[in-house]
Amino acid sequence: MLDSATGPPPGAGDDSLPRCVATVGYGPGSTLVLYTDGLIERRGEDICAGLDRLADSVEHHHLFGPEALADAVLADLVPAPRRGPDDDTALVVIRL
Repeated sequence: MLDSATGPPPGAGDDSLPRCVATVGYGPGSTLVLYTDGLIERRGEDICAGLDRLADSVEHHHLFGPEALADAVLADLVPAPRRGPDDDTALVVIRL
């Protein structure tokens, strides 16, 4: 997880102020997972629980190809259809 550079999303807050920056190394075969808050956040729940769910799902399905991994993560984390998600959800999985 890239958690060393936190701050408001682009366009929120004062864009004239410097932003936190972080880098992380990766190599061939690494997987990059990008997502919106709707995938991990749940009302009344600490965000760490959602991040843990995401990490567990990716770890459990890490041998899948990118498309199958995205499908598995969505199946694990998006609320049941009868209730529907509370927020918009986007997920991008890239195998480097």
